[in-house]
Amino acid sequence: MINFNGTLQENTQVLHNSNRGYAYGDGLFETIKVVNNKLLFFEDHYFRLMASMRIMRMEIPMYFTMEFLEDEIKKTLEANQLLEQTARVKIQVNRVEGGLYFPESSDVQFIIAVKQIDTPFYLLNDTEYVVDLYKDHYVSPSLLSTLKTNNKALNVIGSIYAKENRLDNCLVLNTNKNVVEALNGNLFLVKGTNIKTPPTSDGCLKGILRKQLIELIKLLPDYTLEETSISPFELQKADELFTTNVIKGIQPISKYRKKEFKNEVAKMLLQKLNVKVRLV
Repeated sequence: MINFNGTLQENTQVLHNSNRGYAYGDGLFETIKVVNNKLLFFEDHYFRLMASMRIMRMEIPMYFTMEFLEDEIKKTLEANQLLEQTARVKIQVNRVEGGLYFPESSDVQFIIAVKQIDTPFYLLNDTEYVVDLYKDHYVSPSLLSTLKTNNKALNVIGSIYAKENRLDNCLVLNTNKNVVEALNGNLFLVKGTNIKTPPTSDGCLKGILRKQLIELIKLLPDYTLEETSISPFELQKADELFTTNVIKGIQPISKYRKKEFKNEVAKMLLQKLNVKVRLV
């Protein structure tokens, strides 16, 4: 069952060919992890969605409150018998049909879909995880590149490239040739007691788990955090590299080209993240 504009229905075709999210990428989405009826970091997700809708010049309905969306998510989870399980929730918001590039309306519609996942808390995946740079296309840094829009062509063909080259993931560059993020999450680099992550001004996604880790790292007396550009030359000099997203948590990178990495800092941060999750 999916939730289409507040109505539960079978997971069948709900989009017309003139749907603007489909036809023009005129849409946004949020992916949320739910554990036993608890929406992790939901306030951050909600405010990112609202800010993104404003940037996209969408009309935010008066009823589109945090309480409304939370109720609609839980209604959808209950309809799929996942209310007390661990699930991945995807909220898609797009402008209503009408117009070509210029929309006839700024009103919106939404779809909520849910899927069961296995792990209630974040686990360390310490199996081999190999990455390389994806250099066929580049992120153009702007406010739009920090949003979770339907325009994800680079991520799609980058993922195909990774599969074809037997890689677990790829790191993406911006037009200034700085490393921005991974195909499916933000990037952190550890060198000694210094931890770096690219700033959103470089074009990386304004990630929810990125925000949580930045807050955690700033509380650690033995480490310093820098939101600063990362050049490709720094990757092979790093002690650790790891990526983050709200579904997987922290994914350590074990190998980039000929360089192999440790995962001690990633492991320590994962433990602290799970403590934070329990307190949410």
